[in-house]
Amino acid sequence: MSKVACIGGGGVRTPLVVFGINECARELGTDEIVLYDPDLERARMMVALGRAVVQREGGSLRVREAAFLEDAVEGADFVLSSIRVGGIAARTSDERTAIVHGYPGQETTGPAGMAMALRTVPVAVEQASAVHRLAPKAWLINFTNPAGLITQAILQHTEVRAVGICDTPSEMLHRIAVALGASPSEVRCDYIGLNHLGWVRRIELRGKDVTSEVLANDQLLDQLHSGPLFDHELIRSLRLIPSEYLYFYYSRRRALANQKARGGTRGTEIGKLNHQLFRRLGTLLAANDGQGALAAYIEYLNVRSGTYMMLESTSEDEFRKDTSQGEDDPFRAASGYHRIALDVMKALRGKIARRVIVNVRNQGAIAEIDANDVVEVPCSICDGAITPEPCGTLPAAVRGLVLAAKEYERATIEAAMTESRNMARTAMLLNPAIGEWEPSEGLLRDFSFGK
Repeated sequence: MSKVACIGGGGVRTPLVVFGINECARELGTDEIVLYDPDLERARMMVALGRAVVQREGGSLRVREAAFLEDAVEGADFVLSSIRVGGIAARTSDERTAIVHGYPGQETTGPAGMAMALRTVPVAVEQASAVHRLAPKAWLINFTNPAGLITQAILQHTEVRAVGICDTPSEMLHRIAVALGASPSEVRCDYIGLNHLGWVRRIELRGKDVTSEVLANDQLLDQLHSGPLFDHELIRSLRLIPSEYLYFYYSRRRALANQKARGGTRGTEIGKLNHQLFRRLGTLLAANDGQGALAAYIEYLNVRSGTYMMLESTSEDEFRKDTSQGEDDPFRAASGYHRIALDVMKALRGKIARRVIVNVRNQGAIAEIDANDVVEVPCSICDGAITPEPCGTLPAAVRGLVLAAKEYERATIEAAMTESRNMARTAMLLNPAIGEWEPSEGLLRDFSFGK
């Protein structure tokens, strides 16, 4: 038997991972999950919730915290990394700074996304080096945002076996299947791009190409995103279905206007929800009410899910009218954070290939991108190997955007590893969501970065 380690195990989505590991413990050959977080108190709360999950579901999975990274990862078969350097306070500050300088405040794109990357890259690389030293056969599954950029930094600067994951593509494919009234096995989608910068370019239903029918159907298009993000004519002009984070490229003025009108950002919302959650958990866990704490946690997840991407894409009236809670039991959702992680882990352990969209070295998958650059594409995963599908050339409508974004990612990694302020300014110039020189000086000053 073996163990799974979670770096950033005090994060609020950790109990979902515990649920998934417990559900597949025998298939994975896992009997223990170890949570490490610099905030040990948060890690202990997540351990208590994880144990409540195992108690509710049945199983023998052991859940414990580790005070030190080394204890958590040594000898692990899988290491999940989902860290947030600086916590939710740093995210909120980054997003507000972006808005002050005239850009939408979003934690993985634009100025705030770059600030997060600059802060995170050195830490993620250091932790990945420790994983390789203490668990040389382990797979590091990176969920830390910005996931593609961080995965590239890890692969570029360490020898660890790593793959980046994100639930955005799988959620998108799930929505397409639901909209078509089909099971996931009946739908096949061609997907191409980078993390938080990807598109579905072909949809097959039971072997038939239905892309044109989907693009022509407003009712179907309405169901493909978490909010009213994209004008249907925009989608039809591209002949591509964009993943949701393209909203912050295609509708920057609208996103910024909505954030200014609402007086906040998603980070602000999450900070408030997290504060309420941990206050309730503290009370319930102090009373040894693990199942009550689990109920409070499920309520939190449903509220959080129901407000996702709504602040940026809707007016105040639309937000109040359209916001609804998510699924009753988020642990059993068909897609999401824990499902993509488990899909990858089971495929790496299994003998039958699974097709999963992940962040990996390109290796020729996208013709215009260097072999060692990380892309987000469908891959065949089986028995310890991950092989990206050949995707051909980028669609003309998005080629420039993808290539510019990849140049930005390379420059940002260099800036983060060297602490070069000038390279960080260059990265902002290259970033398609910024693309200006003069604002970079003030942004970096307010982000407190560089020499």
